[in-house]
Amino acid sequence: MPGYILKRLVSAIPVIIGLSVIVFGIMALIPGDPALAILGSYATPENVARINRELGLDRPVWEQYFVWVGNLVQGDFGRSFILNRPVIDEVLERFGATLILAGASLVLCSILGIFAGVVSAVRQFGWTDRIVTFFVLIGISTPAFWLGLIFILLFAVQWRVLPASGMYAVYGGGDLPDLLIHLILPATTLAIVATGVIARLTRAAMLEVLRQDFVRTARAKGLNERAVIYRHAFKAALVSIIPVIGIQAGFVMGGAVYIETVFQWPGIGAMLVNAISTRDILLVQGGVLVVAVTYVLINLLADVAQAVLDPRLKT
Repeated sequence: MPGYILKRLVSAIPVIIGLSVIVFGIMALIPGDPALAILGSYATPENVARINRELGLDRPVWEQYFVWVGNLVQGDFGRSFILNRPVIDEVLERFGATLILAGASLVLCSILGIFAGVVSAVRQFGWTDRIVTFFVLIGISTPAFWLGLIFILLFAVQWRVLPASGMYAVYGGGDLPDLLIHLILPATTLAIVATGVIARLTRAAMLEVLRQDFVRTARAKGLNERAVIYRHAFKAALVSIIPVIGIQAGFVMGGAVYIETVFQWPGIGAMLVNAISTRDILLVQGGVLVVAVTYVLINLLADVAQAVLDPRLKT
């Protein structure tokens, strides 16, 4: 297993390098002069030239990239001109809030999706299967940002049972119960689409496993149906389910960008929206790169978990 993990880590290096090129290239292709966005009404030709010189924007693009990567290797993500603080400090401070939201959403969609998929597969073509499929299709088809606005309208404005925005109450609070109450709406909104995807693929994986010979053998031995389903079939299906959860982790991380904007959640998504609007290039590059690398590491963990369940994958 250590050798397999090392091999997966080495294979992730080209992916991370490619991500850095894409992140830097996209920001370089965005039209407009970042110096003008930073200076605003103070954008005289002299000030624009000075800012471009300080940011290194007067150099060729390839040289800018290697300077940026060289600083990243040393742990220097640059300094945000808009916030006047190191990029890494701002990113890490915001990333904690995003991890709380994305982690809660991933746990919620994994539990609900796996449960719904298993029940749907066991009751194939029955009323339970049809009801689960109906709600799953609705969840997959509904835009998350629209659903978030509906939740705010119903639970915060109409019924006034849950807060509409923020991570903690403006006055008082600040403890774990306060955090959990504020987490319900954004985490649920973010989890709904991923729940549908996991449920559908769990159902497909379970149906495939239930047709295997070892399941028929377990039933022939006289094991009760619950033991056959959860002790044998579900364990085998997990090998196919875990990669799906790893992929949905990326969806949840990406979806946090606009969900944080809808619910005013103080995470990295809201930070990126503000940084893009103000052309804070280094802050955008640092934030996107941290999110992308996190997604790569999550998929690495999913691969390791899959290999633990099925040792044949290590060969």
